[in-house]
Parts: sequence; C-alpha cells; structure tokens
Amino acid sequence: MEPTLFYGVPSGCSFGSIVALEWLGEPYRLSRIDMPGDVTSEAYRRVNPVAETPSLMTDDGTVITESMAILNHLGARGIGKRLGFPQGTAEFDRLNQILAYLNTSLFSGFAPLWYALEHDMPGAAKDALRAYGASSLAKVHAHLERMIEGKDWLLGDQRSLADAYFIGIARWTNYHDVLDRRDYPSVQRLYEKLENDPGVRFAHAIERGEAAESSGGFMGEVTLEEALSLHRQAA
Repeated sequence: MEPTLFYGVPSGCSFGSIVALEWLGEPYRLSRIDMPGDVTSEAYRRVNPVAETPSLMTDDGTVITESMAILNHLGARGIGKRLGFPQGTAEFDRLNQILAYLNTSLFSGFAPLWYALEHDMPGAAKDALRAYGASSLAKVHAHLERMIEGKDWLLGDQRSLADAYFIGIARWTNYHDVLDRRDYPSVQRLYEKLENDPGVRFAHAIERGEAAESSGGFMGEVTLEEALSLHRQAA
C-alpha cells in the first residue's frame, strides 16, 4: 500500500506536505480530513490521537505526525533530488534551522489571528489579538526578506522542503489583512514563483476539491475509512 497523507481542509498546514510529496515523485495517496469535524472524530483519533493534521501513514502502517517530522521523513527519501540532505551535513542543519524558524515564528505568528477570526469575543480583545499577530508577522517577514534577498529559494539556488512548507503558511496573509506582502519584495517574489509551481497548483486544486493534474506520484484519494481498512489489510 502506498503512503497516505491525511490532509486538513480548509487551508491546513498540510498543504506543504502535499507539495513535498509531489516534488518527491514517489507513489502516494491522500485522505481528506474536514476541520473541525472529521479531525476530532474517533476514527481519525486512531490515526492521530491529538486530532491534528497532517498525518502520514507509511507503507508499513506506521503513522508519522507533525509537519516537521513528516517533512524530514520525506526529505530523507528525497536526498537524490536535493529536497533534503544527509544528517550531519551543513545543508541538513541549515534546512532544519529554516524549517524550525518557519514553524516557530511564521506559523505561530498567525495563531492569534486565527483565534480572533474563529472565536466570538469582545471587540477590544479581538483587536488586541490582531495587533499582536500583525506585529509578530511584520518582524517575521522582515527577517525572511533579509534571509531570501539575492537568493532563488530559501536555501539558495535549489528548492527544498523548506519552500514547500513556506508556501503553505505564507498564503495565510490572504485571509488576514494585517500586512501587505508586497512590502517585502523578496518574500513576494518567492511566493509568486512558488504559486506558479505545478506541485503548488496541484495542492490548491486538491484543497478546492477540483480535478487536479499531478506531476508527481499521486495515486488518488481515499476516505478515512478506506485508508484505515487498506492499511489494516496490508499490516
């Protein structure tokens, strides 16, 4: 059985893992998990007890959770394509440093904005959360601008899994009107280049539930129940 990625919609951070699988080019399947409904179901908790996406069920039935762990797993399989690097090398350390920054700073910068958007609260409290998120994201984008300036990709002249994770999170500025990405031209340039990537276009189509043309190893979608059943049979 091919590995199956359980991805969250709408607009989950699973997006980067879908792009990474497309870039890797090996056979895989996808299983759509609606949030907050399916993700908190008892069936999905058998995959991920903390009820979060993404989760990757490997071909032997092992489940890997958390985007960083999934991307490192895929990176180890994609060393030949320079999506990842051998552990112990400077490139490996740099990739993990950037992935960690994106996760702890860019991803986390959006947390108060998502909370303010999704919860009913007094105007002053919502304004405070939005102001905090806006301030955090401005600092992150300024740092990313310095990091990317003069480079083609986050790591330099070669795309990596850091770029796949970046595009899945950076697009959230489209939902939260707290900064203008065009004020950060290097960040905007990378964003636009990635938006034109076939793997990224594929991930967008998948999220929207549209017919999607894979340039990788996509073998089709399965329901949560089908995925669980198929992997029980393969075990």
